[in-house]
Amino acid sequence: MATSAARSETLRRLRAATGRLATAALRQLDTDYPWFRALPAQERSWVGTVAQAGISSFVAWFADPQRSHRSATEVFAAAPPELTRSVSLQHTLSIVRTVVEVVETHSDEFASPGSEQEVREAILLYSREIAFSAAEVYARAAETRGAWDARLEALVVDALVRGEVDDDLPSRAAALGWKPGPTLVLVGLTDGALGEVQSADLRRTIRRSAPGALVGIHGEDLIVISRADEGHEDLVAALLPAFGPGPVVRGPKAVTLIEVARATRAAVAGVIAAPAWSMAPRPVGADDLLPERVLVGDTAARERLVSIAYDPIVQAGGSLSETVATYLDCGRSLETAARTMFVHPNTVRYRLKKVAEMTGWDVLAHRDAHVLEMAFALGRLRDSSRESL
Repeated sequence: MATSAARSETLRRLRAATGRLATAALRQLDTDYPWFRALPAQERSWVGTVAQAGISSFVAWFADPQRSHRSATEVFAAAPPELTRSVSLQHTLSIVRTVVEVVETHSDEFASPGSEQEVREAILLYSREIAFSAAEVYARAAETRGAWDARLEALVVDALVRGEVDDDLPSRAAALGWKPGPTLVLVGLTDGALGEVQSADLRRTIRRSAPGALVGIHGEDLIVISRADEGHEDLVAALLPAFGPGPVVRGPKAVTLIEVARATRAAVAGVIAAPAWSMAPRPVGADDLLPERVLVGDTAARERLVSIAYDPIVQAGGSLSETVATYLDCGRSLETAARTMFVHPNTVRYRLKKVAEMTGWDVLAHRDAHVLEMAFALGRLRDSSRESL
């Protein structure tokens, strides 16, 4: 053990050498690590501040080891919180290792005769304190960032559900890593009410299949919004097990945030309406549930159903719309429709086939007939109200 005089002399030399040691540490970092050389000037200055604080803190700790925890924590208080975003924990530990190695390399220069061993042991003990402090700082930053990201995610998903795409929403979504592009929207139910831990586990499960997905849990409603340039079907298959029993609705294709908001609202309405179609597949497209969504008061579904299943047939002209309307009004009977229109049943069949080829809606298929029946009823009501104005 060094004498009191030797320890005092070592402290004096240490205090005098702090600036030189910090400079040597930064020089060593610049030599050893390409990532450090690539840092912007501001981030490099932050690292320099931490290195200087680390050496100064070691001097204070060497003078009074009882201050170890507070001194080690003060090292990272010298830099702004943004450092944890610019420099990873792994890189921070590399900085700590380099600074310790530099101090240890120069220990014989500032250690007074007889105190060399004590100084080296002090360096080892203090490096442990610094490593634990670094881990604590990054853990705290991650916890804070995680809580903030969770609140921001909830705000973004809630805005999309309400369809409120204001000027702030793109920047909020971007802060969560979301970028415009082909987006998959799935809405369904959770497997009962979830606690905080269960919700966190569910989010982790979803993000293993869809990294960067926005996840909203509203009561027992589960909303997943995921960017995916390709392989949507594979992604859907991977995400389905995350949902509980009941319908799972897939929103229409979306790219921009406005389209994502529309797709989300359509899928949410689809989950409410899906029980009306007992044979609905799982998952089912929101547009496949248009008649059921109309029944639950979805005005967007009403407008879309008329625009895609009524207007194209009416605008085609000729006898197509009359044939479809007559066939539907006659109980979907070819013979009755033919007698009503004074044509051969094969003529009715030919016209309906032409409608199917032109629009994709096959009125001879049971489900398509149901969709077209609803669309024609809504379309005629709309046209009638326009004529009365």
